Amino acid sequence: MNFSLEDAIPVLRQTPAVLRAWLGALPDAWTIATEGPETWSAFDIVGHLIHGERTDWIPRVELLLAHGESRPFVPFDRFAQFRDSRGKSLAELLDSFGELRAQNLARLESLRLSPADFDRRGHHPELGPVTLGQLLATWVAHDLNHLGQIARVMGRQYTCAFGPWLAYLPLLGSPRP
Repeated sequence: MNFSLEDAIPVLRQTPAVLRAWLGALPDAWTIATEGPETWSAFDIVGHLIHGERTDWIPRVELLLAHGESRPFVPFDRFAQFRDSRGKSLAELLDSFGELRAQNLARLESLRLSPADFDRRGHHPELGPVTLGQLLATWVAHDLNHLGQIARVMGRQYTCAFGPWLAYLPLLGSPRP
């Protein structure tokens, strides 16, 4: 599938609602569980998504449109959520994520981007030249990646309980042939 902003926006718009419906009423045993040391819980992932809304996607779109490749993107702190989410509840994080995402989608739509804009180039500090289309497609894939990560983290909490069915659960173990 080629990138289409018309197809991307509905995914981006639904992510906060998906997370709220999925995680909002769960006990902490599900939302703070990890896969072990130095891995992320659902709570941590929501905090990470919030940090991205504040410092990554739209700020990078705007920088790329204003400066092209002449100014590289500010490096993204992939661990800022551990500092920024401290002392907050998951409900607060879900509210914040929903509000920030709505604001960012409004900003994105106000840019009235054309398909030609998706070929405009910026500079990622690690990856080098990237296009606006690649950045926006990555925003969508990033959401989907973290939804899958949450499913995996939560599913692995029952690894010792589901016995031989692991063969039928490729997300949680080795892929089934």
